[in-house]
Amino acid sequence: MWGVIYVLPWLIGFVLFFFVPLLASLRYSMSTIQANAEGIAIQFTGFANYIQALTVNTSFNRALIESITDVLVNVPLIVIFSLFLAVILNQKFRGRAVARSIFFLPVILASGVIMSLESTSLIEAVNQNGTGGSAFGTLELEGLMLNAGVSEWIVTYLSGAVDRIYQIVSQSGVQILIFLAGIQTISPQLYEASKMEGATGYEAFWKITFPMVSPLIFVNAIYTIIDSFANNAMTKLIRDTGFVKFDFGLSSAMAWVYFVAIAIILVIVSIIFSKRVFYQD
Repeated sequence: MWGVIYVLPWLIGFVLFFFVPLLASLRYSMSTIQANAEGIAIQFTGFANYIQALTVNTSFNRALIESITDVLVNVPLIVIFSLFLAVILNQKFRGRAVARSIFFLPVILASGVIMSLESTSLIEAVNQNGTGGSAFGTLELEGLMLNAGVSEWIVTYLSGAVDRIYQIVSQSGVQILIFLAGIQTISPQLYEASKMEGATGYEAFWKITFPMVSPLIFVNAIYTIIDSFANNAMTKLIRDTGFVKFDFGLSSAMAWVYFVAIAIILVIVSIIFSKRVFYQD
């Protein structure tokens, strides 16, 4: 009873602000919606909006593929970068608190007016200028790795990571914080015992730190996927279709196809990670 009372505010909010609009959008996705003098006229059309989104609309498929590709590329980079930074920021050094604040600062700035400035004004020009300036360095990095015998697809992936460094850093604040909290919960006795047995820092990371934070790797992967899907070209297309072109039926159909794609990716990631996550008893 107390458990139900505790989650009751969330249940009420879920039903009123998520579940009811979810059913409404499903109804809209199978209808044409027109405003007239009497209000809103809804006419059932079946899967016509879905067919139009997938076969007629010229932007939907491209935006969907780009969004999924960005997630497949960015999520591993963000999770690995966040874990790497969390391990470094967990060390004892002067100015550690300031360093942690700096890496979390993009999370605070990535909202409201700063977010719009970043996407439409001077900051975008600076980013584009910086990307152009780093092209020569990226080519040097690619040549160095190719000459060292590294696989071509790995070189392409890593050079793409260099070009995406701004995006990776700006989207890693929450993940770094979660990893940092998880690392600090690991018992120091484990590291002391491994040190007494002659383990190096490299071995301690792979045998202690990495297994102990593997549940948080799972959590951060899911969070990063959802965060990456929440604000991109696909969501902009859905929003513009509904609130600029006022085609709410087509917009709802696009949103549901996008929702199903996200759900499939989340299920696949959950199955893969759930078999490899280590939970300490």
